[in-house]
Order: sequence, then C-alpha cells, then structure tokens
Amino acid sequence: MTVLILTSEQDVTADMVVAELGRLGAPVMRLDPADIPGKAVLSADYAHGDFDGHLSVNGHVLSMGGLRSVWVRRPGDPAAHAAQPSAWLTAETRQALYGMLYSASPAWMNHPGNADQARHKPWQLRVAHVSGFAVPPTVFTTAPKVAEQFAELHRDVVVKSASGPPPDEPAVALPTTLIGPDTDFGPVAAGPALLQRYIPKRADIRLTCVGDRLFAARKRAAPGQIDGRYGETGYGWEAVPVPDRISTSALEYLSLAGLAYAAFDFAEDEDGVWWFLECNQGGQFGFIELETQQPIAEAVALWLSWRRPDPRPPTPRW
Repeated sequence: MTVLILTSEQDVTADMVVAELGRLGAPVMRLDPADIPGKAVLSADYAHGDFDGHLSVNGHVLSMGGLRSVWVRRPGDPAAHAAQPSAWLTAETRQALYGMLYSASPAWMNHPGNADQARHKPWQLRVAHVSGFAVPPTVFTTAPKVAEQFAELHRDVVVKSASGPPPDEPAVALPTTLIGPDTDFGPVAAGPALLQRYIPKRADIRLTCVGDRLFAARKRAAPGQIDGRYGETGYGWEAVPVPDRISTSALEYLSLAGLAYAAFDFAEDEDGVWWFLECNQGGQFGFIELETQQPIAEAVALWLSWRRPDPRPPTPRW
C-alpha cells in the first residue's frame, strides 16, 4: 500500500518524511497537483459497476486500489504548471484529481474539506473554547465603535491578521501589533479587524499533534516581545512536557475538527497558563524537529504508513 504526498517540489519538511518512509520500507509517491496535466498523468474509470483510477509520475504508476493514505502537505494549484494555465483548467483538474482521490477513500492527513474549514480563525477560536483551552477575549469587527469599546475595556490589545499576508501582493510582514484605547479605530470600517486582549508572555509554545502523539516545544520570549514570529529573542526552542489539561483539550480539538495533524501556537503567561492563539492545520514542524530532536517526521511517516484507512474521510464533530 502506497503513501501519496501532495506537495511542491521544494519542500524540505516533506523530504524529512519521505526519508522516514524509506527507512520504514513504505512505498511513496510524491506529486505536485500543479504538474497535472504535464509531468503527471491521471485516469479514473467508472465503468462496469466498479471504480479504478491511476496516477503516473515519472514512470511510477499508482493504482487507487493500492492507495493507503494521502498527506496534503503544501500542494500547488492544479494545472498551475500547464502549458496554457487558466482558472477553468485549474477547476477542471481539481475536480478530476480530488474527485478520484475521494473515491478511493484513503486515510487523510488532512482531508481537504476539514482543512478548509479549520483555516478560519473565528471558527478556530470557537472550537478552542469548546475544547477547554484558555482563549483571550477577541473580537472581529467592521464597526469602529465596537473596536473602540473593546480597547477601552481591555486597555492593552493587539491587532493582527486573521488570514496571513495578502496572496496577490508582494510579500509583507504582518506582525501582531500592540495598540491602546487612544487608537483611531475609524479605518476598521474599511475591512474586518481582529482585536485580541494582549497576553504578556514569558514564552511561545508550539504544540505539534500527529494523530494522538503530541510534541510540545517552548521558546523563551524577549522582554516586551509581541509577535514570536518576528525578531530574534536570543533563545532557542526546547522540548517540554505536555500538561495533561492541554493534552486533553488538543485531542478534543482534533476530534471536533476532523484533523489528523495540527500545529497549535500558545502564549505562556507569567503564571504558566498556555493561552490559545491559533491552530494551523498544515503548520511547519521541520524547524522544531531540527532544534529539539523530537521525532515528528517519524510520527508522520508511521501514521501515513501503518494506520488502516477508514472507509470514510474523518468527519468533524463540530
């Protein structure tokens, strides 16, 4: 049974998992959907009361009957590398590829439908509440008065992006920024703003979940640091135990969201409380493994190669 990895050609984190799958002796095919049509070929046959499908990449042929699992890592847009790319061709290729994979019913890390839902920050915060995490008071709003009242109530608040850098503009840094109640909130009317009570932190926490295996890493924050993604702190990541309460909440979150993999970010305050910030269903783990030596790539490879595929994709409980 073969593991299919959907990702771009330049993906060092995927390279780590491919190496582990090789060590385990598990057959693997690596495919970038951007290479269909072109470098990769697909064919699905629904005839005579049965279904069969095949993918071919560099002479390596994979039958859907031999597909154990699919890791949706960082795939390109279908048909992006075609000789004459277009929005229509991308839509047609997506229909063909993912429709064929859904028909095969492999185990998914993560199922695209569940992953799409899990990307929405407001939804994340709701599920985090239900799962028992500590979640800072937060508001999403296009009403300047609401934003002003929120800032007056909590005094120190942060404003940050819900979706990340704009996809169609040059790369920009969007760090979480600390603001006060004297801020002019008029521009909020031009687009949704995400405001959150500021959590003075002593450390950033990254919790990587692979099935029911949890790997926590901690990085001390620099004095006054707001956004742990930007700027050097002088400290590195180190492996730390996962508190029982956090473990219970994380596994509940994954069950509610229908995810097999997730990377949680927390802010640890002076009392040691881990405050939920976000859950990235496709978050990086390579840098954590390299600094902490935690066997995350091995855990991903084991899940992909040995878990028995479910007859149906994982279904969110929420």
